[in-house]
Amino acid sequence: MSTDNSHGRGIWRRKRVDQLTEDTEAGGLRRSIGLWQLTAIGVGGIIGAGIFTLAGTVASGAEGGLGVGPAVLISFLIAGVASAAAALSYAEFAGLIPQAGSAYTYGYAVLGEVVGWAIGWDLLLEYTAIVAVVAIGISGYFSYLLAQLHLTLPAWMMGAPGTGPGHRVDLFAMLLCLFTAYLLTRGMKNAARFETVVVALKVAIVLLVVVVGAFQIRTANYTPFAPAGLGGAMTGAATVFFAVFGYDAMSTAAEESVDARRHLPRAIIYSLAISMVLYVLACLVLTGIQSYTEIDPTAGFSAAFAHAGMSGLGTVVAVGAVVGILSVLFTFMLGVTRVWFAMSRDGLLPAWFAKTDPVRHVPARVTWIVGVASALIAGLMPIAEAAELTNIGILLAFVVVCFAVVRLRRTRPDLPRTFRCPWVPVVPLVGMAFSLWLITYLQWQTWVRFGVWFLVGMAIYLAYGRTHSVLARDDG
Repeated sequence: MSTDNSHGRGIWRRKRVDQLTEDTEAGGLRRSIGLWQLTAIGVGGIIGAGIFTLAGTVASGAEGGLGVGPAVLISFLIAGVASAAAALSYAEFAGLIPQAGSAYTYGYAVLGEVVGWAIGWDLLLEYTAIVAVVAIGISGYFSYLLAQLHLTLPAWMMGAPGTGPGHRVDLFAMLLCLFTAYLLTRGMKNAARFETVVVALKVAIVLLVVVVGAFQIRTANYTPFAPAGLGGAMTGAATVFFAVFGYDAMSTAAEESVDARRHLPRAIIYSLAISMVLYVLACLVLTGIQSYTEIDPTAGFSAAFAHAGMSGLGTVVAVGAVVGILSVLFTFMLGVTRVWFAMSRDGLLPAWFAKTDPVRHVPARVTWIVGVASALIAGLMPIAEAAELTNIGILLAFVVVCFAVVRLRRTRPDLPRTFRCPWVPVVPLVGMAFSLWLITYLQWQTWVRFGVWFLVGMAIYLAYGRTHSVLARDDG
């Protein structure tokens, strides 16, 4: 890249948007996935822990739950509105800049290198933590299955320290993270096929839950509707927010899409619309079958059906949860590895990380690093603490993307856009406002962890990325 392909100087230098496509063609990734595989990756990232695990965690008034009750439906709707506003902004960028990196790349191109770095660095932590949270969630259903089969494993391997008597490590969650890393290193085409099959199975199970569960609803369970009040519903929205933005991680697969400019915007919208309908129906069923005070915070649906005298269906749901939530692991591990790959290719991190497998054309090095890191988090940290790591960086990424859409409309209205976010700047501003609002509901511990991670990241950028980036070398 030459100097006339960038804007600005120093830490505010920016890539030229109309140059990014040319850079992408030499990126080293293979284009092999179509519209419905992209949509499956999006749905796979959105539907999973949100339904099978976090819906019960947020609704439950039992120990380990937030006690939001039936108002968990409101929590998902609030998170969904914020996510939809941001999704439309992502869709515009996805058609305009079909490059790996998602919010990192968009921020780099529109707002400057230091902003792109900050968002990319945050996403490395957020996505990795999401992989860990989902693995822990699957592990909860795995424990339920073992109990149904009257099998007992040593307590030390059944959960993170502090989650139960004798628990030392969540071994099953760790193995899931490592298996997902292995799957992603086998090649994107084969991995995407596996993802599509798993997502189809998962959606079928969610529909089975909704249809059968609808006949078991007792309207008395909807009272009180919001035992924790509106504030509780908002806290629930901040907690479940990561469960409604899988399209963000899906957009990192832009360079592996056969027609990213047309397919990515449509896949983003399709995946969010499908998922929100299923979330609303599932929340109504879960809180209608069982009183919120009795909902199991770790295996909500399976326990609810067992309570209703349908333990067989509960077992089916548990099997589906274990298999289906694998697609969430796949989507977000895909996301973090592609963001890492893009940052390394841009020179902000050592180019060693951007090296792709010569046969399968995937960034195998970073995939295994993420697999091990997420396994350690999943094995040693309780789900509530891990979940809080996943939200603040994503919310800030949403703010950046929404703001960048407005700015780019003003500075480069001439750029060809295959999808245009409607009602700009109103829709992006709604996405920004909701995201900033939800940030205020996060716990102070989340801010401390985020602050430490951010400071470490800025130190790395100032010591390495600022002088080693491709654009820095162009600046001389």
